[in-house]
Amino acid sequence: MAIKISHKDKNAHKKAAEIVKSGGVAVVPTETVYGFAVDAFNIEAQKKIYKIKGRNFKKPLVVMTPDIESARILVEIPQKALMIAEKFWPGRLTLIFPTTPTGKILSGGRDNLGVRIPDDGFMLKFLKETGKPVMTTSVNISNKKSAKTFEETLQFDAAADIIVDGGKCKFSFESTVIDMVKFPYVIIRKGCLDTNEILKYI
Repeated sequence: MAIKISHKDKNAHKKAAEIVKSGGVAVVPTETVYGFAVDAFNIEAQKKIYKIKGRNFKKPLVVMTPDIESARILVEIPQKALMIAEKFWPGRLTLIFPTTPTGKILSGGRDNLGVRIPDDGFMLKFLKETGKPVMTTSVNISNKKSAKTFEETLQFDAAADIIVDGGKCKFSFESTVIDMVKFPYVIIRKGCLDTNEILKYI
């Protein structure tokens, strides 16, 4: 049984960060959908969420960091893409960039990595508290609907180590994903951030 804690608890971000740093699996609320979160440097922890979801190992996870400086340790952000990152982060946008040597280690040798800085008070405190990048993926069984409420996360009560109750996610729809590895950039997934808004800056 997972520990349950409200995101309003002043220590919620610390408790979730402690579990992630010790190799555990946290279920956390974001402004888009709930996510599984593990230490990005812990390959065994990453394997846990692949197993929980029944996810194909070829499908990469997404890294979350609290700021662009932290992201730059893992990915190379071209100048043109930096404008978009600065405009829409924190926010509902996942950007795929070429990996740095460190990023390649985290991504199992992949030469690209998706990154997002969420626009959520709890998540930003949690990410700062972990002090390291966090690998994330939506809370669901692969190819099923993502959890948008605390109640929907409870099917993973036995698999997760902590579930943070953030109520209903603000937007309740996945982030928009853009591949910015090379120009022209490609919209991989239309999500809750209007792509027309983003295209103005490309």
